[in-house]
Amino acid sequence: MVTLRALALEDAPALARIYSGASIRHTTGKPLTRDQAHEKIRAALARAAETPRAQWSWGIVATDEMIGLISLRRRTPSMGTLSYILREDTWGNGYATEAVKHVVQFAFTTAGLDHLEAMHHPDNPASGRVLAKVGFTRTGTSDRRVEDGPAVPYQVYALPLP
Repeated sequence: MVTLRALALEDAPALARIYSGASIRHTTGKPLTRDQAHEKIRAALARAAETPRAQWSWGIVATDEMIGLISLRRRTPSMGTLSYILREDTWGNGYATEAVKHVVQFAFTTAGLDHLEAMHHPDNPASGRVLAKVGFTRTGTSDRRVEDGPAVPYQVYALPLP
């Protein structure tokens, strides 16, 4: 069972652990320091206080510990994007699927969105399977540059309001 909860500054050690090892292979490729984790949480807390709100970030909690982070960003009044990351030792347990289901429900009810998009690195097909299980459909690719590296054709998925 997975629950989502608001982030707190005390989550910095857990967030630094999430953003390390194989979990970051398809993101920046660089682990977060504890100071960077604190800054990421401070930024999320500041965005939570904005009106109108354009971004939500939650800690993904399973077995009484934070094992991941999931975020929803409003890109237009009716469309949002979803992203998530899990600690590598928790992969394969259905936690990402459960967390995405929670955020999809929130996006279409509380946030009032009617369309969501998400993408994943082409070398991370498990993330595509998570999105497909929740009802997202692959719609194409989008070149995305990570840090100073070459552009990579990320897989793009969409989910309209059911």
